Amino acid sequence: MPSTSASRLAALRTLLKQEQLDGLIIPHSDEFLGEYIPACAERLAWATGFTGSAGLAIALNSAASVFSDGRYITQMDQQVDQASWQCNHIYETPPSLWLAQNTSAGQRIGYDARTISHSELSAIKAACSHLEFIATSGNLIDRLWTDRPAFPAGPAAVHPLVYAGEASLSKRTRLAQKLTATGADAVVLSDSASVAWLLNIRGRDIPCTPVVLAFALLHKDASVDLFIERSKLPEDVKTWLGDDVRIHTPEQMEQVLATLKGKTVSVDPATSAVWFAETLTHYHAVIKENSDPCLLPKALKNATEQAGAREAHLKDGAALCRFLHWLDEHAHTTSELEAAIKLDSFRAEEEGYCEESFNAISGAGPNGAVIHYRVTKESNRPLHANEVYLIDSGGQYPEGTTDVTRTVWTGPDTPPQQLKETFTRVLKGNLRLGRVCFPAGTAGHALDTLARFDLWQAGLDYDHGTGHGVGSFLSVHEGPVRISKVPGSIAVQEGMILSNEPGYYKTGAFGIRLETLILAQPFMANDNVKPFLSFETLTLVPFDRTLTDLKTLGAEDTERLNAYHARVLRLIGPRLQGEARLWLEKACAPLV
Repeated sequence: MPSTSASRLAALRTLLKQEQLDGLIIPHSDEFLGEYIPACAERLAWATGFTGSAGLAIALNSAASVFSDGRYITQMDQQVDQASWQCNHIYETPPSLWLAQNTSAGQRIGYDARTISHSELSAIKAACSHLEFIATSGNLIDRLWTDRPAFPAGPAAVHPLVYAGEASLSKRTRLAQKLTATGADAVVLSDSASVAWLLNIRGRDIPCTPVVLAFALLHKDASVDLFIERSKLPEDVKTWLGDDVRIHTPEQMEQVLATLKGKTVSVDPATSAVWFAETLTHYHAVIKENSDPCLLPKALKNATEQAGAREAHLKDGAALCRFLHWLDEHAHTTSELEAAIKLDSFRAEEEGYCEESFNAISGAGPNGAVIHYRVTKESNRPLHANEVYLIDSGGQYPEGTTDVTRTVWTGPDTPPQQLKETFTRVLKGNLRLGRVCFPAGTAGHALDTLARFDLWQAGLDYDHGTGHGVGSFLSVHEGPVRISKVPGSIAVQEGMILSNEPGYYKTGAFGIRLETLILAQPFMANDNVKPFLSFETLTLVPFDRTLTDLKTLGAEDTERLNAYHARVLRLIGPRLQGEARLWLEKACAPLV
């Protein structure tokens, strides 16, 4: 990649001079500002070689830098040609600060108004008042990317009520009432997951995320303008949507926005491209900045979705246990890539399985320390004896979305004592967060310390969040709540599904992460004076006994781990047969 990256950066700089620009902002996001994007929108990867799902680059005539968070720092260092591009931690060296330090007054910085949010652009502008920011005509990367893949052409599909649990009209009516209460006439929905949830449709436009790429306008009368290629709407989906959903092509979007002159339109500055606000302002609409109204309702899973999540995790748990049994027998003769493929084949045996919920993170030895490692044919590494193997994966089922991580010792020798103690501290963090009871109204950052406490006592930590929201047959990463060191104002609420994933990573050696999904539920106690919540653990997969140190675990957590394993055996055992069932019985036997 180094020579390719250098030549592409040189070509970009030539184009910048032609456009009378001194630099260009290159976000990872596409026009829908999603975390996961189609191949035709991988502009950041094309320009820099960095393939992570979060990041941004800035190319100047004299300097260039790629930015991402702690999940991707090691990966970025490995993938990016650092003779051409600097690599920076996005929180330690924010793009706005780097840009301010590497430019001079009056320079012109280009951006594509359709692929950067109002919030992100505003933050950069605020720190760089000495610069002039220019919206480019089209995307400059697209002019250079001669073999760019085509936009996805797959059809939309109905997401029936047996899985959705609430009709689209009901959702639209609820949101329209709130829209009216805020004084808005319409709201822009640019997140395809929000559109999918609101209209009860799904698609296959993005690998691992079952959405169809589309924009929408929800009006206060609960009607919708949907912007999507007509060829993507089969007749059954058109009938499902009904007459209150008006269909337009994406090219007609500006024309429809122009009809909102004098109207008050709600736009989420964080999830909508700045193009929407700029276009609405041009046509004299009144902009009202509010969060995407679908985010919170989508995160609050209804009773049908909660039941579906439990069913999805029963299927997924059976597939994972069959895989771990297979791995126990083949750990010294397989590779990272073969293991990931084998796991997917076990999931494919489960009724209704659609696809992975993200590309499996299958990392052996030092590759496990790359937090979001993605195995390729080039990076594929055999699993060796006596090392740590980390497998982070998930599945998409019509009933729900899964995400689970287990870390195992390949044996046959006993793991080093320090490794066992570190693994067990990660395990204790998972158990501690999974068992907590907390007052309703508690934000995710207030819970984050629970997962880190036992690591901190040994001077250890991890550079990623502890928990993210998970969709219902939608994105494996879902807002608006997360469990993280970063303060947030949105409380964890009943019906939210979150991940619980503490970890520890030793660069060049190994990675440990233990992830389960947890569902927020009411906690009942005799003396409750205010509402409390607790978590129901959805994931049903045993933890590695070989890496568990009983002394570090302690009697109380040993009892909790035994109870969890007993539950796994009770619920997953009937779904396994033969040697796999015997393996599960051994894996779930009480620790004493």
